[in-house]
Amino acid sequence: MWGIMIALISGALMSIQGVFNTEVTKQTSLWVSTGWVQFSALLVCIGAWFFTGRERIGELALVNHRYLLLGGVIGAFITVTVIQSMSSLGPARSAMLIVVAQLAVAYGIELLGLFGVERAPFEWRKLLGMVIAIAGIVIFKWE
Repeated sequence: MWGIMIALISGALMSIQGVFNTEVTKQTSLWVSTGWVQFSALLVCIGAWFFTGRERIGELALVNHRYLLLGGVIGAFITVTVIQSMSSLGPARSAMLIVVAQLAVAYGIELLGLFGVERAPFEWRKLLGMVIAIAGIVIFKWE
């Protein structure tokens, strides 16, 4: 139950953040807004690190598979693409497409066992669920 609550909060925060970032971009620029998002996130992380366990930062050098350290780089491009999609499609359409893309890529990662994730067997019901989600986007976009 806790995982479901956290996922719902995460989705809600992503939508709110996307709207905020899009509005800041309208008043500044894409890379200024994106830079601010990443910088302010860094400040929050540093603050949280001071008030929690204070694990050794040097442990990053011990991470297996160095490509896993690209999460921040990917995060910058997530911010940019969310801003651009919300600006051109609006928050609701953008969020639906983002969620379906997340679902499709996540299921592909599970099916192929990529990036250290345990391989999952193919299930027709999961594919059907994705098709239904895509149909929902078509219906939502239908004018």
